[in-house]
Amino acid sequence: MSAFKLSRRAFGKLAGAVVASFSLTPFAEFALAEAELPIDLRANRRLDGWIRIDVEGNVVIFTGKAELGQGILTALTQIAAEELDVDPARVRIIAADTTRSPNEGYTYGSQSVERSGAALRVAAADARAVLLGAAARRLDVSPSGLSVENGVIVSAGGRRVTYAEIVRDERELLAREVTATGVPKQPSEYRLVGKSLPRIDLPAKFTGGAAFVQDMRLAGMLFGRIVRPPRHGAKLVSVDDAAVRRLPGVVAVVRNGNFLGVLAEREEQAIRARRALIDAARWSDDHVPLPDVDHLKEALPGWQSDDSVVGIAGQDTPASEAAIQLEAAYSRPYLSHASIGPSCSVALFRDRHMTVWSHTQGAFPLRGDIATVLGLPASAVDVVHVPGAGCYGHNGADDVALDAALLAREAAGRPVKVQWMRDDEFAWAPIGPAMVMRAKAALSGSGRIEDWNYDLWSNSHAMRPGQPGGVNLLAAWHLARPFPPSAPARIPQPYGNGDRNAVPVYDLPRRKVSNHQLVDAPVRNSSLRTLGAYGNVFAIESFMDELALAANIDPVAFRLAHLHDPRAIAVVREAASRAGWKPATKGDGQRGRGFAYSRYENHQALVAIVIDVHVSRSTGVISVTNVIAVADVGRVVNPDGAKNQLEGGIVQALSWALKERVMFNRREITTRGWQDYPILTFAEVPPIEVTLLDRPDEPSLGAGECSLGPTAGALANAVANAIGIRLRDLPLVPKTVLERLA
Repeated sequence: MSAFKLSRRAFGKLAGAVVASFSLTPFAEFALAEAELPIDLRANRRLDGWIRIDVEGNVVIFTGKAELGQGILTALTQIAAEELDVDPARVRIIAADTTRSPNEGYTYGSQSVERSGAALRVAAADARAVLLGAAARRLDVSPSGLSVENGVIVSAGGRRVTYAEIVRDERELLAREVTATGVPKQPSEYRLVGKSLPRIDLPAKFTGGAAFVQDMRLAGMLFGRIVRPPRHGAKLVSVDDAAVRRLPGVVAVVRNGNFLGVLAEREEQAIRARRALIDAARWSDDHVPLPDVDHLKEALPGWQSDDSVVGIAGQDTPASEAAIQLEAAYSRPYLSHASIGPSCSVALFRDRHMTVWSHTQGAFPLRGDIATVLGLPASAVDVVHVPGAGCYGHNGADDVALDAALLAREAAGRPVKVQWMRDDEFAWAPIGPAMVMRAKAALSGSGRIEDWNYDLWSNSHAMRPGQPGGVNLLAAWHLARPFPPSAPARIPQPYGNGDRNAVPVYDLPRRKVSNHQLVDAPVRNSSLRTLGAYGNVFAIESFMDELALAANIDPVAFRLAHLHDPRAIAVVREAASRAGWKPATKGDGQRGRGFAYSRYENHQALVAIVIDVHVSRSTGVISVTNVIAVADVGRVVNPDGAKNQLEGGIVQALSWALKERVMFNRREITTRGWQDYPILTFAEVPPIEVTLLDRPDEPSLGAGECSLGPTAGALANAVANAIGIRLRDLPLVPKTVLERLA
């Protein structure tokens, strides 16, 4: 369901039909100990903050998580419908709306089903128990003798009452705190969870409907564009905008310090005015000095860093004498989000109240930062999530939301839509930081890893809105009275920041993992899908293959020898089996096969990947010919949705590993369009086979990010297997292949 289809007026009627009041303020007292409730219920205890039922028996559920294309609206609908015993078609979901949804922070870390799903499961079971209690009183029977089918409660004697009838008579029935007195179903009772129900967000996307914020149209809408400085550090000296103001359709030119924008009646008029405004603006030559993009691997370890040990074991025991010692260094470049749809937002400022429609990952944190910049109380700002055409982390969605809000203040009560141009997207949206990883290990004579040392250098991968001590929104830094950004965040293990998945999942009796978080960032960094896990798993899994080769042990057998977790062993063995893995098989100089395994954040989904490649020795082009993936994501809510996520992660990781790299000179980012930043084409996407090891008795685990790291590792291992040469620096472009083959 499109996030802007249900009007606030209609919502108000629904709310009035169910409860007398609605507040997300946590209760001071509650029935269960805090640790017994899912974490997101601990902060949002109102039952009617999660579930409401109207007088016709239709259900509205609420989540603070955002639909980013990962299919969570469908999965969460399935979970709630399962526990309430209603048809999913009768369930509507409201996602990430600051006036209507529970505050669940950001949608990140593949935690939506794990956290919001767990909360909705308990809340729905609680609501069902409350409704059964009300029915039992009406029918004068015990609740234990009642059953439910599609919202109809039936007694053993055949007497019936519907959810709708109960709600009509007891409108405040769900206006209470969640007590978890309702018992969620056992997996053996499921009839919806575990089924591949059709995605509810796809029809509008497939048919050209209003699927994305880019599609939004409101009555009287104005269209805006922003003129950014030509480079970081440049200041606006002057702008002769008289000619721009006279252009057809131009309503206003807005300047505030180094923030410069234009409003027009039509979108093409705004684009034309932006071009004219670029020509009319004069900027200083100031710039932030940038490093040599071709020598980041050598440079990063020399930069000032905030150092910490994030994983240590066995250091009180002297290292045993090793038969083999190995050391290697790996790197990943700066990466762009490269979303197909540029960042976009709609804002309306009317009666001292700002409403912003945004494809943000964090509606509540964004609301706080926008309120701060505009000098408004948070209660005067409403952020409504609307999906965007491509979201893989902290992209420009939050920035363009503030752009739209700043222009909307000058729009005399008319809604304003701002969409970035492609050069804005590449030059100004946050990018994924570059990383350097060094691994050193010692092997015993039997091929066991006796000692492991790992160091990584990278900037913070978390500079999102809502962090304390500053405002992490682009336009806020360009205003006449600027707001400084916050300090770089540290995220503790096992979640991690640049050090996510830096601690190996293998049994290593003696290990030390050090994170060197770089203090100064030459370019704007923040969260990109997996944070540091993509780079760390690439390095660790590459090094595991190098160690296996040094020990003369098959790579799969080497991994199994260092695993004890039965779930990990099952995933590795199943992947090898499905791929028809033949131990210690060498490539033929062009064709090769690689294996990799990881558990995301060391406690979430488990994934093993097998990749087959062909490497052209004449052109250096690496072609991926087949991918086998096996994953354990715990209880599978929607198998098709989980596979979609794993497949999408594999495709994006292949694109990153084979092609993608943000380029810059010593003054500015030079990547400005698709001609500078190629991505994987449809024709280059290989056959992908995904197998899920369903664990119905285990908690659900997110599938959105777990496949990227092992994909990069398996790819690098396949290339090394094919040509007998190890490539340790991403991306694996033809130029590098040819240089190494020469």
